[in-house]
Amino acid sequence: MNPTLRAWSAWLLLSLGLTAEPAPEVLQLNPAAVNRLSEELRAAHPALQAARAQADAARAEVAGVRTWADPMLKLGGMFAEDKMRAEEGDLVYGIEQKLPLFGRPRLTREIAQADLATEEASVEYLWQTLRRDLAQALFRTALVHRKVAIGQEDLAWLGRMVQLTEQRYRTGESTLVDLLRLQNEHQIRADRLRTDQRQLEHEQLILNRLLNRELTAPWPALELPAIAGPVRYTAELVDIALRFEPGLRVRRHAVQQAEARAQFVRRERLPDLYLGAQGRNYSGNGDFRQAEVMLGFSFPWGNAAKYRADRERSRARTLSAEQETADYALELQEELHLLTVRIDAARREALLYQDEIVPRSERALESALAAWTANRGLFLDVLDARRLLLEARLMQVRAVTEQYDRLYELVLCCGIGDLEALEMLDSAPDP
Repeated sequence: MNPTLRAWSAWLLLSLGLTAEPAPEVLQLNPAAVNRLSEELRAAHPALQAARAQADAARAEVAGVRTWADPMLKLGGMFAEDKMRAEEGDLVYGIEQKLPLFGRPRLTREIAQADLATEEASVEYLWQTLRRDLAQALFRTALVHRKVAIGQEDLAWLGRMVQLTEQRYRTGESTLVDLLRLQNEHQIRADRLRTDQRQLEHEQLILNRLLNRELTAPWPALELPAIAGPVRYTAELVDIALRFEPGLRVRRHAVQQAEARAQFVRRERLPDLYLGAQGRNYSGNGDFRQAEVMLGFSFPWGNAAKYRADRERSRARTLSAEQETADYALELQEELHLLTVRIDAARREALLYQDEIVPRSERALESALAAWTANRGLFLDVLDARRLLLEARLMQVRAVTEQYDRLYELVLCCGIGDLEALEMLDSAPDP
């Protein structure tokens, strides 16, 4: 074979490696890095700040529940003949106080505390959801980073192939069809690379929005972690999810909220009692004339049917909250099982491409390229082998991204801290 072509062939075989050129700044996406960025999100995200403000308002409402209602002060006068005014007093003053009976202040406080617990659980649910969204956005950005790197490698490789094919065409060893096909592939790859770069810009904008940074703030290259270990569907995993999943906790607090309101509605049919005192003085000389003490009460029995309707409404709402919670718990167990199935599938796919398909595709490209440069193989075999290798490398990083995407879904479903906490769970045998 021509020595020049042999040199070109060796150069091309080495140019399409497994890894891209090392970037000047790389952020490895491990649990510590994700947690660090999650804390930045916790402090800066406006939706979380709004949810905390709602919880603060509910906390203030608990502190503002009054055991004693504000007393009612009364001041008036009497218009009559002078003799009657002097005898009975024409300056009337008094006070009336609603009595805190039948546990109503306590029930009002319990409703406020249930509202506060629901708001706090909602803050935690929103925080866990945003942390999952951030982690998934990080891994999605790392995937696009890798696609851009692979595209840049492939573009450079195609450029060198165009040069080699032009030289072979001038010496009569390649056809014009081969050269034109390579030039087309080179232009198509350049256009796809520009699309991937724009997609990378958008993924970085999403990260900046989640972290409340300037939308165009730069990011280092994000690097996907190694393939994670297996996760199994176990009774312990289900038990942790049923206890700590934030969405389920919100619904349980909603049940307590509905029960507290139902207790209060049952007490509303009891009358309100008022204790009052009233005095009279004569305005002519200020002498005291008389005093009165009164006990008053409301008459709720005329609205008995309305109160029964209120109780039925509160019972229905409590039952609805309980059934929604039970349905969500069943749905959660189904989601857990589906996530473990998908995590396992993504892990096996990533290992398959990493250990078998990518190395096999590399050898196929090497063989096809060596045969073509030695005029013993077809040029289409080289292009087919290149496409297979590119597809295998992309499928590998997509499988890794899919695995971590589902892992953070599982972290949310379990309501635990992060992937390290998930790994600490005891793994029981498969059922």
